[in-house]
Amino acid sequence: MWQWLSNDKSTLSWRSKGLPLLLVALLASGGCASTQTVENTNPDDPWEGFNRKVFAFNDVLDRYALKPVARGYRTITPDPVETGVGNFFSNLGEVRTALNSVLQGKPANAGLATSRFLINSTVGIGGLLDYATLMEITADKEDFGQTLAVWGWDDSRYLVLPFLGPSTLRDTTGLPADIAAYPVTYVEDDTVRISLTALNLIDTRAGLLDQEELIRGDRYRFIRDAYLQSRQFEVSDGKLGDDPFASDTFDFDDSDFEDSDFEDSDAGDDGVGGENSAD
Repeated sequence: MWQWLSNDKSTLSWRSKGLPLLLVALLASGGCASTQTVENTNPDDPWEGFNRKVFAFNDVLDRYALKPVARGYRTITPDPVETGVGNFFSNLGEVRTALNSVLQGKPANAGLATSRFLINSTVGIGGLLDYATLMEITADKEDFGQTLAVWGWDDSRYLVLPFLGPSTLRDTTGLPADIAAYPVTYVEDDTVRISLTALNLIDTRAGLLDQEELIRGDRYRFIRDAYLQSRQFEVSDGKLGDDPFASDTFDFDDSDFEDSDFEDSDAGDDGVGGENSAD
């Protein structure tokens, strides 16, 4: 659901999955885990008891480590620099989008993602500037979890991963492929690779500080439900399905109604008629 809380500097940044492990990791945060007794279990969350315990563990890490660092980062980092950092990591995610678009049979989206990567990597100075968006070149972000859904894995159980946070069994299965499709993975210098990973994590966490105020009620369930709804929205490419009431034609026949349905109506008509006649 944390993608649902993503900031404006990177459109649907959660969908970009620029660094899936990190984006999900920061979402282990989100405040205290509820101590309520597990009731009315969501059918998509049959492991709620286990998930709540992992959620609480992740929350402690965020509260005492990641969140304070993210606040400090936001305080000392000028807005243009913070925007540039977000653009840089979002641009790297275009590689993953292009590959998964091909696997999903979406060549047009793959072409758009490739164009975005080439434009922003060159004219945009390594992705620091998002010229592709200014040119109205946009692509739907795709990851391997979405690819598995397109291939037939429609529904999946909710799962909270230690350190990594909200996910599903399907998305967790797709994580290795997502990591393999992310350019930072192939940086040979360990110091540089770890530094980039940490910077992406901190920058993304800083972008979510304000959005935490949107959370209401049971934080665990709020985050779970928003995450699952957001993922479903992404998998369906924003399609909400057919509205049965949007059509003017309805298939009704006489068998759908009983005589008693019309008795009160007839009586009301007679009463009105009677009053009119009396006048």
